[in-house]
Amino acid sequence: MTSIYLDAATAAPLHPVAHQALQAAADDGWHDPSRLYGRGRAARRLLDAARETVADVLGVTAPEVSFTANGTAAIATGIAGALSANRRRGDVLVHGAVEHSAVLRAAALHTDAGGRRTSIGVSRTGRVDVDAIEAAVAEGDVALVAVQSANHEVGTRQPIARIAEVVEGAPLFVDAAASLGHDAVGDHWSILAASAHKWGGPSGVGVLAIRKGVRWHSPDGFDGHRAETPGGLDIPAIVAAAAALRAVETERNTETDRQRAMVDRLRHEVPAVVPYVEVVGDPEDRLPHIVTFSYPFESGEPLMLELDREGFAVSAGSACSASRLRPSHVLEEMGVLATGSIRVSLHPGVTEEDVDRFTETLARVVARLRDDAGATDL
Repeated sequence: MTSIYLDAATAAPLHPVAHQALQAAADDGWHDPSRLYGRGRAARRLLDAARETVADVLGVTAPEVSFTANGTAAIATGIAGALSANRRRGDVLVHGAVEHSAVLRAAALHTDAGGRRTSIGVSRTGRVDVDAIEAAVAEGDVALVAVQSANHEVGTRQPIARIAEVVEGAPLFVDAAASLGHDAVGDHWSILAASAHKWGGPSGVGVLAIRKGVRWHSPDGFDGHRAETPGGLDIPAIVAAAAALRAVETERNTETDRQRAMVDRLRHEVPAVVPYVEVVGDPEDRLPHIVTFSYPFESGEPLMLELDREGFAVSAGSACSASRLRPSHVLEEMGVLATGSIRVSLHPGVTEEDVDRFTETLARVVARLRDDAGATDL
């Protein structure tokens, strides 16, 4: 049976361009780019070129871009550095309630250290309440506002441009991991974090962009504005990540239309063949490649495992804690049944035939699970 991978929002398959760049950079990329001898300078040129590529995509200058060990490290470093640098503004971190677990962990560490946090609720579609953010900022003492560009579990875009208008000078941290390479991230941010394996780059490469003039201190105690992971960088992986980002940005308009059409089919056809299923997230203002379904009569784990036996890899439960079999905090905050959810996320290799086969298989799997549970009347 051919396996069909439908969990690209967790990690996208390595882009062919990334594979080629990884191989090509392996010869020189292992050298220390801080050394002045020839091979060190060659490694530095590779790193600088990758930085320029990522900066160009983000619309910033190369010195504003740093590479970290992964997206989680980029989030943790970005938030901690901003909170430290903006202590004179206050000690309040305002964040969306449906942020990635890495943001919520950073917020918890902040409060453990004596800081304060304000969690902003979301609508039934997962959109953060901008009026509540404005009210929180108006209360004062806000050091940082953190809101993702789009939700990683349901695909709903967040109104970043509107949020930027109400933060009243506080830096705005945007987790763009779900969006970069799939959607325009815009320029309404002070600090931005992303992860290469979400757009088809290698794992182990995070991006942290800090705009010039934004107050930020290294939480590791290193000098300078750059937030690079101490102890060295995987330059071949960074080169491959930058090459993949350039490639997916070039392909994005065409691929976005193709994936959005397939997701639209899933959003319309799955409810037609699976009774009582709810399609989660904003139906229009969303990422093109993500769709989540909530089913009230079964937990996500059996659905995921049965689909796996049928040759489909999907995500169930929380996208950032599924290995612990925890219900999704995102769906809970949205007021959606969280225990019976599955997320489908597409990549360039997914075809219309794959989508059709998935819809048919999902209907068959749900019917089989209902029969096994004796719930034939549902």
